[in-house]
Amino acid sequence: MAKLIFDIETIGEDFDSLDETTQEVLTRWIKKESSNDKEYQAAFEDLKNGLGFSPLTGEIVAIGVLDYEKDQGVVCYQAPGEKIEDFEENGIKFKQMTEKEMLENFWQGSEYYDEFVSFNGRGFDAPFLMVRSAVHKIRPAKDLMSNRYLSSQKFNAKHIDLLDQLTFYGAVRKKGGLHLWSRVFGIRSPKADGVTGDDVGKLFKEKKFLEIAKYNVGDLKATKDLYERWEKYIKF
Repeated sequence: MAKLIFDIETIGEDFDSLDETTQEVLTRWIKKESSNDKEYQAAFEDLKNGLGFSPLTGEIVAIGVLDYEKDQGVVCYQAPGEKIEDFEENGIKFKQMTEKEMLENFWQGSEYYDEFVSFNGRGFDAPFLMVRSAVHKIRPAKDLMSNRYLSSQKFNAKHIDLLDQLTFYGAVRKKGGLHLWSRVFGIRSPKADGVTGDDVGKLFKEKKFLEIAKYNVGDLKATKDLYERWEKYIKF
């Protein structure tokens, strides 16, 4: 089956730009659970920094895909206010687009694949893609959330979430992120160059759009190598 590895990068909205009702809804619980102002301020900073983890308060700034067999891919990325020509580097094409254009491009390309590979894609990437698509009135071409268990996936897409597979659907107590799984198997971590997913929002504000896109490539490559290790030595 044709396999497509995918990964996204996201940023959150500016909390101060949100309407008063939305700010109140978002801070209601930390106000109740904080016992003093110091605790509240710490929780408030975490909240503001975490707005990009939800499609309700965040958006996609990069979508990367990698054809497993061809080892070639595309990273579509946002770069507001810039006009960057498309280019290719080490088998990866880089294309500047809006969020809506990225989503349209992703779903159009997905129709050529029937197996999708991610790391924590069921917990983050796939629902984010599907909700943000609905925001833009785009209907997904593939159901990437049909069923968590591979043996029960019977729709038009098989989605292998490596975090599920490597932790045996949560049986492993400490799940670990992509960096730790890469490290233990001797795979180059996407964080090796000092950039993490937490840095994406800051990089975006600094207009370092290509740094985000190239960080996404690291995620794709690590996921591909991790998939190969899982398929060869763990999968039954």
